[in-house]
Amino acid sequence: MLTSIAGKSVIVTGGSKGIGKGIAKVFAAKGAKVMIAARGEEAAKLAVAEIEAAGGTAAYHLTDVADWTSVQEMVAATVGAFGGVDILCANAGIFPQMKMVDMSPDDWDHVMSVNLKSSFLCVKACIPIFEAAGKGRVVLTSSITGPVTGFPGWSHYGASKSGQLGFLKTAAMELSRYNTTINAVMPGNIFTEGLQDLGEDYLKTMAASIPLKRLGAVEDIGNAALFFASDEAGYITGQQIVVDGGQILPESLEAIEEI
Repeated sequence: MLTSIAGKSVIVTGGSKGIGKGIAKVFAAKGAKVMIAARGEEAAKLAVAEIEAAGGTAAYHLTDVADWTSVQEMVAATVGAFGGVDILCANAGIFPQMKMVDMSPDDWDHVMSVNLKSSFLCVKACIPIFEAAGKGRVVLTSSITGPVTGFPGWSHYGASKSGQLGFLKTAAMELSRYNTTINAVMPGNIFTEGLQDLGEDYLKTMAASIPLKRLGAVEDIGNAALFFASDEAGYITGQQIVVDGGQILPESLEAIEEI
């Protein structure tokens, strides 16, 4: 199962840390050649070193996913390093918590550019590669926040993640002419570096609201992305899958207590 990933060339945006790093490691472990696109060179180098130490193949390219020229250079660098682009994992995103009363229009636009506009730019830049190859795969990292749930301070983030799913539907139709699929993974609460400093009590409270009673691992998202990118998922496009341990299912905390 999923043996079709071996030897494929994969771009993972935001691949130097968090969920992106988890996705990159999962693909590399299955034999893919991974290009990590990130803004921070130190973290990108470290991610590549970790993959290589585990026997995988990886490189990095410093990229601003909200900038068209930078995205084009990222794709060209991947083609130069690995001979093509078989899979795009458009994962890069930011989530600054800020309530609307304190949010400026520029704050809103910045989140939209990094989270939503970047999805369009990265897909657009890969289309000529997919067309020439006669096939391709795209996996977006969306979220349950926005499409399903809300949280104070993340109106801009939620809107951007909902926007990705709106983009997904029409993109799936347009990409079909290149024999390319596009799907999305919607993570719930995933344990990443960003949560480590919040304290054990906070993490326990988060886990308590999830039916499976634990936070997800970055590999959980990587495995879902891996499936969407495989030949075995070749007849699935324009779809999304929630990976949240059942977080969105309970009507209330009382429902959790009844488990």
